Amino acid sequence: MADTKPLAKTEETTCYEPDLDSYVNYQREIYASLRRPKYSTKPAQWEAAARAAVPSPNFLYVNGSASSESTYAANISAFERYRLRPWMLVQATRRNMSVEIFGRRYNSPLLVAPIGVQEILHPDAEEATARACAAVKVPMILSTAATRSIEQVAQANGDGDRWYQLYWPKPQAEELTASLLSRAKVNGFQVLVVTLDTFMIGWRPNDLDESYIPFIWGQGCQVGFSDPVFNCMHSEMQAQDTRSVTEKLSEIWQILKRPGSIGGAARVLSHASVMKKAMHFTDLVASGNYRDWNDLQILRKYWDGPIVLKGIQTVEDAQRAIDHGMDGIIVSNHGGRQLDGAIASLDALADIGADEKVKGSGLTVLFDSGIRTGSDVLKALALGAKAVLVGRPYAYGLAMGGEEGVKHVLNCMLADTDNSLANLGKRNIAEISRDDLRVIQQPAKL
Repeated sequence: MADTKPLAKTEETTCYEPDLDSYVNYQREIYASLRRPKYSTKPAQWEAAARAAVPSPNFLYVNGSASSESTYAANISAFERYRLRPWMLVQATRRNMSVEIFGRRYNSPLLVAPIGVQEILHPDAEEATARACAAVKVPMILSTAATRSIEQVAQANGDGDRWYQLYWPKPQAEELTASLLSRAKVNGFQVLVVTLDTFMIGWRPNDLDESYIPFIWGQGCQVGFSDPVFNCMHSEMQAQDTRSVTEKLSEIWQILKRPGSIGGAARVLSHASVMKKAMHFTDLVASGNYRDWNDLQILRKYWDGPIVLKGIQTVEDAQRAIDHGMDGIIVSNHGGRQLDGAIASLDALADIGADEKVKGSGLTVLFDSGIRTGSDVLKALALGAKAVLVGRPYAYGLAMGGEEGVKHVLNCMLADTDNSLANLGKRNIAEISRDDLRVIQQPAKL
């Protein structure tokens, strides 16, 4: 809660002293230090710092989007078409940033989005993010494509709030789905987020031009590698492979000695067994095997908590989520990484948030894809989101400074949101509505 306490009143004015848990205190601390902060407070500089900190293929894997990247561009530019209408002479000195989601009170409307393979950005990977989230009290959503196990992230996150994101294994691997969800539940993950838009990885030229995908080297497979069911499945698959060791190595060698392959012969030979295992896990969770709405009942067999569908972009699909008994949706287009030429996620939110069936259903609507500033957060909330997911910005923070970098980015975004809330003339998140927005139509191109 961003709160303030009155100091002694003088004849001329009343001063206020902010509580220690006020998010705008981060702004005051920077000014009070009388020196430039270690890291910039500008989102564009976080991206630049990340680009400079890691190898180009690693950065482009996180930064890049699908095909022409027009969906990514639409996500960002959409925020310019929705403008905030500030209200004056509102007693917003005392503010409350908290929100209630699925019966649990969170300190702010920010959630950390599920981003995989964080080890390619920093050696401390998801553990650094988990510690940072716990420190600033922002819930973390762990990706199935993590470079740390479910158990390692839970330990690093401690008493923090955490959700689990599932890349849904193919139907033939239902036992693996059950195992992953059981481990998540046992390790204190409170909400299940099911990604619906990535049964097949999108067409991503930045990665294709480098022939770079981290999973083939085992990065992003640790959730699977640490799973007893998957390990049993992999052992059975190996037992059924009757080829000689020479034949198996020859197959891998023929694939990876092609021009453009990363690492050369030594890496191929030393990682042969890991690569086989990684390709097996990847085939299970990103196999190109699509699901349909009736399959959602399977998840209810293995998860008794809230289920949230990530990737919803139409009113019709939001209504289907209601009809199938889902608890929430995340209006998201995967940050523009899957379908090129798609609508901006914020425009999808505008449609979904205005739908009468959605508004009257109790469905929890969350937003993802394009959040960079505090005003972005408020715009998404005004259009009907209960909370928002922050993605690339914290990943850039991880690249530029590990746990410290993630904490800095989150503290900046929390302070910016709190500051924007005050300057909009609102005392709490619940007061934000569509009345606080004006839509600016872009001029037609000549």
